[in-house]
Amino acid sequence: MPDDILHRISRRREADLLRYGSAQGLNLPERRASPPLPFPQAPAVICEIKRFSPSAPEINRNLDAVDQAQAYVFRGVRNISVLTEQNFFGGCLGDLAAVKAAFPGVSVLRKDFLLDEEDVDVSFQAGADAFLLIASLLTRDRLEKMYRRGLDLGMTPLVELHDIEDIRKASVFRPPLVGINSRDLKSFRIKPLQPLKIRALIDWDCRVVFESGVKTEADIAYVEETGFDAVLVGEGAVRDPGFAEKLIGTFDSASPADPEVAGPPKLFGFWRDLYERYREGRPLIKICGITSHADLDEIIRLGADVAGFVLAESPRQVRADFIRSCQGADILKVGVVVLAEGEPVPEEIRGLLREGCLDALQFHGAELPAEYRKWPGYKAVRIRTEEDVEKAGTLPGPAVLVDAWSAAAPGGTGKRIDSLLVNKLAGRQTLWLAGGITPDNVEEVIWEFHPDLIDLSSGVESVPGKKDHNKLRRLFESIERASRPEED
Repeated sequence: MPDDILHRISRRREADLLRYGSAQGLNLPERRASPPLPFPQAPAVICEIKRFSPSAPEINRNLDAVDQAQAYVFRGVRNISVLTEQNFFGGCLGDLAAVKAAFPGVSVLRKDFLLDEEDVDVSFQAGADAFLLIASLLTRDRLEKMYRRGLDLGMTPLVELHDIEDIRKASVFRPPLVGINSRDLKSFRIKPLQPLKIRALIDWDCRVVFESGVKTEADIAYVEETGFDAVLVGEGAVRDPGFAEKLIGTFDSASPADPEVAGPPKLFGFWRDLYERYREGRPLIKICGITSHADLDEIIRLGADVAGFVLAESPRQVRADFIRSCQGADILKVGVVVLAEGEPVPEEIRGLLREGCLDALQFHGAELPAEYRKWPGYKAVRIRTEEDVEKAGTLPGPAVLVDAWSAAAPGGTGKRIDSLLVNKLAGRQTLWLAGGITPDNVEEVIWEFHPDLIDLSSGVESVPGKKDHNKLRRLFESIERASRPEED
């Protein structure tokens, strides 16, 4: 079994089951006071009760579960997740029973590392309306048995999926409620794009809960605009129960905005639209430096996901009118800007975003976070040292595009990042990779680094600003070979 955080927790729980039993020594009633409630209730915000975790050892070790639940209920929360794992999160089954007894009209989720049907029965007796099933911990047969046992008891199973193997397990019974955790349970790092990536691979109709990593108003907006049906928030709500009100205001909002009313572009719709294109084993593909309709048509025909248009001084620079002429093209469109520190996005480029001619911006200059966080898009950074890797990991936003450092230009130089630095990046964050990728090395890049997105420009050109269609075809053939599942 892998030696990661998830399996360390699981092994400790197995030992506790042998020592204390499934009920953790708690005297549970033979009959529960009332039948399970639907989960989640509207508004679809789930606030958590936990004292600490492997990623945050000091949240609130003295937290009183009923007092915390009261703070949530006072602010309109109708769904509470109670962590009952005792060693790594400081919870217990008694917390769940006490919260349910104090607030019988609230839907309560038991969140733990449940391992068998007896765990499901105990959850029911303790008063849970719903329970978490972490597919990665269970065999397909055990997962389905626990799922169906919960249904027999009138409870709602929340099936948490982390990868394609989890999806295959769950596809047998196609659960109508799925949770996707933005926290990698092996390393406990937050990867905000992971839920979008996994959701794109689910092939049945279901409601999807975005779990973990929601701590700021920008995080709330991200979850809302990326189209998730519900959100589960832990540390952010425990530290500040008032944060729950902001979540409620988002997920209990009235009618959608009037499309006739002009306003700023959606900040996070780009991420939803991009990851809807995700396919198992194949990176998303951005071809940058598009300057002609012929090149644009060819990359669309071959299956590119994003076209990049350079709006800064460069041999690949294009005018706004050319981008407007590409508006109907079936591909996401990103404008590459290089701004000075403190320089705002020019009005002409803002207009392209408002008109829907651009879906997002790629910021490749010295822009301040206060500026680039106002607009749909992401930061691109050049990497040449471990210090650069550390800085890239602190930048705001769901993803950062990393490129090789060059004194000659901000990007498009054809240089590659040192492999050791790329591996460090891949261990810290969702990897979007640019710099020196060509039809000849793209298979190696995909096999070695498993990037979510690759960005090419000079590697598929005949001259700067003109794409070589033969190189493009070779590129996509190589990507398909690299992305093909290995045969047994």
